[in-house]
Amino acid sequence: MFRLEDIKELVRLVDQSSVSELEIEHEGSRLAIRKSVQPAAPVPAVAVPAPVIQQPVAVPTASAPAERPEPSGGLGQERAIVSGQAEKLHTIVAPMVGTFYRSPAPGAPPFVEVGDKVNEKTVVCIIEAMKLMNEIEAEVRGEIVEILAENGQLVEYGEPLFRVRLE
Repeated sequence: MFRLEDIKELVRLVDQSSVSELEIEHEGSRLAIRKSVQPAAPVPAVAVPAPVIQQPVAVPTASAPAERPEPSGGLGQERAIVSGQAEKLHTIVAPMVGTFYRSPAPGAPPFVEVGDKVNEKTVVCIIEAMKLMNEIEAEVRGEIVEILAENGQLVEYGEPLFRVRLE
């Protein structure tokens, strides 16, 4: 169940960001916050949990223009054709709304860089949400091939953060 202070903080974050809609599932509860077009305050609504649907997303080939895939709301896996060789990529997505940090503290080296090898327990970033620092793990084995979020950027649920070439 969501605490009133948590809901107020989420409403404040949504109000101050470009996010127009936010849905969060936590411990069997679902919270949806939507900005209205008029200058009225967003109204939180709590409902039953919704299933998370995992959908594959196609990555463009080298000859096609690059497109950013839409967040799938789950951990997405894609396939790409690189130099005639099939390559399996995994996209690590934000599991929550919050502020994305690449390192554990200001001035500290980033958790991962492009080219770094990761495993299921490797911490790749921190997302700060409601004054809590949440370590995000890779959950797969492979190599970081792309970092999609900027340090200090507000990220949305399901937003792609990293691409990993799977081993």
